[in-house]
Amino acid sequence: MTKFKMAEAFQKVEQEGKKAFTAYIMAGDGGLHTLKNTILLLEKSGVTVIELGIPFSDPVADGPVIQEAGKRALKEKVTLTQILGELASFKEEISVPIVIMTYANPVFKVGAERFAQLCEQAGVSGVIIPDVPMEEEAEFREPLAKRDIAMIRFVTLTSSDERIAQTVKDAEGFIYAVTVNGITGARAGFADDLSVHLSRIAEQSPVPVLAGFGVSSKEQAEELGAACGGVIVGSKIVQLLHEGKGEEIKQLIP
Repeated sequence: MTKFKMAEAFQKVEQEGKKAFTAYIMAGDGGLHTLKNTILLLEKSGVTVIELGIPFSDPVADGPVIQEAGKRALKEKVTLTQILGELASFKEEISVPIVIMTYANPVFKVGAERFAQLCEQAGVSGVIIPDVPMEEEAEFREPLAKRDIAMIRFVTLTSSDERIAQTVKDAEGFIYAVTVNGITGARAGFADDLSVHLSRIAEQSPVPVLAGFGVSSKEQAEELGAACGGVIVGSKIVQLLHEGKGEEIKQLIP
């Protein structure tokens, strides 16, 4: 399930006149044994891509809801290699593309080459490492590229026009467009000029631009998705799953 599988998924929703909907979940929250059923639930709900978070002790990009989910997963003593091994055990039973969201330290611990091998064995389509800037991505990106796994880049609200142009050049998978200055978590609203910002990135990007951080309702997903390729929803989904309300996730999808 390489980056080409993800590209096909994006192409399919575009042909259907829809926007991509990426759902973030924390691997190991509730125990690693729940991962398969959670992924199957999300697939049934109609998500385009699943972003699978790896629990980490210092999650600099994550807000309170996802931090707490990470703590619960760490209490289960879940590791990066265990998660990828579990994913590999049922990859043939799922069709939705999986993107791994982790940090540099867990990858360093495993080794970038070994990490790429494990991702390939698990059928992973892409990888997000938010604490690795574009200038330092080569040692992570090259082993992944050999296996047709995308390394996904970020654009923030403070990115200059020059930085945006550099970021979208040779971009893979999708561009993660951060919608707020801060960490993840539900927001009541967004800056008035956000749609203009997203549209500007989308005009330049060779891959879909997905808006993430703070999206927590169907209305917000529709509003932001109108300006780009779709959205990423995390904290709201993590909370619903923790509360045993997974069936409500489909109500978030435009």
